[in-house]
Amino acid sequence: MIGALRNIKAFALALAILVGLGVQFSEAKAQTGDVAIFAGGCFWCVEADFERVRGVGDAVSGFTGGTTPNPVYGDSGDHIEAVRIPFDPSRVSYAQLVNLFLRSIDPFDAGGQFCDRGREYSSAIFALSEKQRRAAEAEKAKAERALGREIVTPIRSAGKFYPVGEYHQDYYKSDERLNRLNTVGLNPTKREAYKVYRKRCGRDRRVREIWGDAAPFATH
Repeated sequence: MIGALRNIKAFALALAILVGLGVQFSEAKAQTGDVAIFAGGCFWCVEADFERVRGVGDAVSGFTGGTTPNPVYGDSGDHIEAVRIPFDPSRVSYAQLVNLFLRSIDPFDAGGQFCDRGREYSSAIFALSEKQRRAAEAEKAKAERALGREIVTPIRSAGKFYPVGEYHQDYYKSDERLNRLNTVGLNPTKREAYKVYRKRCGRDRRVREIWGDAAPFATH
């Protein structure tokens, strides 16, 4: 009963934060300097999730966390895929974003995320200030108490962020065609290919297994 009430409260919080799906950057008016950086496996998926949140601006996919200069897709060196998320703190707080992030990943997996394996797809929260670090640590502790298990997703100090090329930005909503035979079909759009990839990768299924109704982005 207690667990059910906790899930109901968490689901209500997620709904409150997620109102206004599909808000564009011009509407969100995210303030310069208010940025979160999260790594949660495939950056297409993290970008798609957080651009649905009211108060979030135009998220940017890229790489961070390593020392390799000028990483690119397919040759990212020791960096991991991450997303830079501008936000308006009058509409959504950093702590709320961390809360949503932890409930959008598998926080027990240190070897990647879902079907994407290896360091490049590992999860992390990159704090840009001591204030962000304290907020992230507090949210991580709350999530551990809710789950009754240790979370392996680390909180790291943010370093240089390298945006990936335009081909991978806003992939999840692009109508650009791939112009080749794909497992989705012949010449599918990026949007269509993304939807099939996400389902086959098992992201939403696994997140629901862990978080139940407290998973804010998982589709059914």
